[in-house]
Amino acid sequence: MGSFLDKPKTDKSNESGEGNQLRYGVAAMQGWRIDMEDSHSSVVSVARDGLDACSFFAVFDGHAGATVSKRSSQQLLNCILDADKHLFANLAHLYKNPHTNTANTATNQPPSALSSPSSSSDSVNNRAEFDGDKLDKQLRAAIRAGFLNLDEQLRRSLEADCCDDKSGTTAVASLITPSHIYLINCGDSRAILVSDNQIVLGTSDHKPINPVERERIQNAGGSVMIQRRVNGSLAVSRALGDYEYKNVEGRGPCEQLVSPEPEIYARPRTDQDEFIVLACDGIWDVISNEDLKDYVHSRLKVTNDLVKISNEILDMCLNKGSRDNMSIIIVALAGAPIVTQEEVDRDNICNEKIESKVK
Repeated sequence: MGSFLDKPKTDKSNESGEGNQLRYGVAAMQGWRIDMEDSHSSVVSVARDGLDACSFFAVFDGHAGATVSKRSSQQLLNCILDADKHLFANLAHLYKNPHTNTANTATNQPPSALSSPSSSSDSVNNRAEFDGDKLDKQLRAAIRAGFLNLDEQLRRSLEADCCDDKSGTTAVASLITPSHIYLINCGDSRAILVSDNQIVLGTSDHKPINPVERERIQNAGGSVMIQRRVNGSLAVSRALGDYEYKNVEGRGPCEQLVSPEPEIYARPRTDQDEFIVLACDGIWDVISNEDLKDYVHSRLKVTNDLVKISNEILDMCLNKGSRDNMSIIIVALAGAPIVTQEEVDRDNICNEKIESKVK
């Protein structure tokens, strides 16, 4: 952390794909940093437990090394799914048999009842009715447990490796089901959901200066000082890894100086949902939520190439002064703007004017 190159590395790693009525593009760039510590996860169709109708995307912004960010990108989704196999079996049954319960998938309303296995059997033929609020609470609990389980799993694996690794990572993710969009955040990476050209859902950064975060840190015997950092060192108050900040005896994992607990935001899907952006703070430090929303919205009227748009954003943020690693995922949904010839022509005219000015 804090070390820079003489000039930025601007070559980019890209990825793209489509399925489940969505498209995505990824761009990552090392930039000015000595090492690339970001990782990401992109799963268009969850190939486990019959959840192929669900999608999962995540960005991991590592610090003090890339070990935890890389392992988190490989393991987080499975940790969430393992946290409540009973629940995810129910969800798989619900999504494959939408007309066997009162879920109104045509209007994307949450289910008011779900065919659920009884506590004594894993068979979905043993049904117990419960409402959508209960389903949502269970899914949130599984996501939370997945994060906490992953954090403990990573600690054990590093200890088994006899590795004095001090790395940590933020994590921002989106779980997209046929009925809902979940945004999940642990740290200061960020995600937004845009619908009808408005930001309708967004995560909040976990910074040590935040009152709730500061109180937890101080209760654990720490302090917030020197550029608003945990014990004068760490700039985020929630993260996976960072185990040197998680050793206060008598306190649970969510009561430590640094907590692995995510905040979870959810919204029913609508036909107006346009896109989701997930990105690390190297991007958000130099561009606002609104400005990035406007940029993506306008570019989607000119090109369907999400990788191209993602690359443009990285270059723009580099030119705006970002000195960090940068990673971004753009997920285009069914309501995304459509490319029009009028907008393409307008963009071409604008580019020609710019080129004439710089010659």
